[in-house]
Amino acid sequence: MSRPAIAALLSFLIPGVGQIYNGDLLRGLFWLIITPGFWIGTGGCLGWVCHIVAAVTAHNRAEDKDKYRVTVV
Repeated sequence: MSRPAIAALLSFLIPGVGQIYNGDLLRGLFWLIITPGFWIGTGGCLGWVCHIVAAVTAHNRAEDKDKYRVTVV
């Protein structure tokens, strides 16, 4: 499984964990706080949207970081 896929899966299961896996602590904390707020605040209607958005952003951020990663041989 690729690094972006792992980040997306982690963030889909627990929003924010994929961002933390990528090294983005503040982004991860943001999703960890916002998602439960949406679940509770909207009675569950928009909580699933946060799960999907968090997973997509974790995947995209991991892809961006992989592009600029330098491999030392």
